[in-house]
Amino acid sequence: MNVSKSNIILIGMAGCGKSVIGRMLADKLARDFIDTDTMIKQTARCPLQDLIDTKGLLEFRQVEEGVLLGLNLSEYVISTGGSSVYSHKGMIHLKENGFVIFLDVELPVLEKRIHNMDSRGLVKEPRQSFSELFIERRPLYKQYCDISISCSEMDPQELCRTIISKLKIKKNFQ
Repeated sequence: MNVSKSNIILIGMAGCGKSVIGRMLADKLARDFIDTDTMIKQTARCPLQDLIDTKGLLEFRQVEEGVLLGLNLSEYVISTGGSSVYSHKGMIHLKENGFVIFLDVELPVLEKRIHNMDSRGLVKEPRQSFSELFIERRPLYKQYCDISISCSEMDPQELCRTIISKLKIKKNFQ
C-alpha cells in the first residue's frame, strides 16, 4: 500500500519528549496519534521491560520491526521507541510515508529526566550505561532524520511551533 508522505514521525532518545510532543502535535494539527511503544506492548501482551527481560533484545527488536513495518498510515503523528533506529527496514518504511524528526536533547538533560532506567524498557545491553547508549544511537538518529531539532531548552509549545514551521518548508508536506 503506497500512502502519501504525510506522516510526522518523531525519533530520539528516551526522555526527549516524543510521546508528549507527539500528542500535542497531533492535537494542534487535528491528526491521529500512534505511539509504537504502546503498539509493541499490545503485540507482546506485556510491558516493554518484561519483553526485554523474558525474551531478550533480539526478540524485542523483531517485535519492534514488525510494528514499524506494519504501519501503513496517512496523516498521522507517530512517536517511535528510542530503539526504532536499530531497524533499517523499519526506518526506511517510515521515511517513505512521512517526515522523520529527530528531537535532539543533550545528554545531561536526558539524564535528569530519566529516573527509571532499569524498569523503563530501554533496549540496551545489561552493562551498557545510558551515556554509552546515547553515544551509540545519536549517529543513527541523525542518519535517518529529515529534520533535526535541538530542543534541550525548548518548552513543549515552542517545540511544536518549531516542528510545524520546519515542516511547512518541506515541499511535499501537506
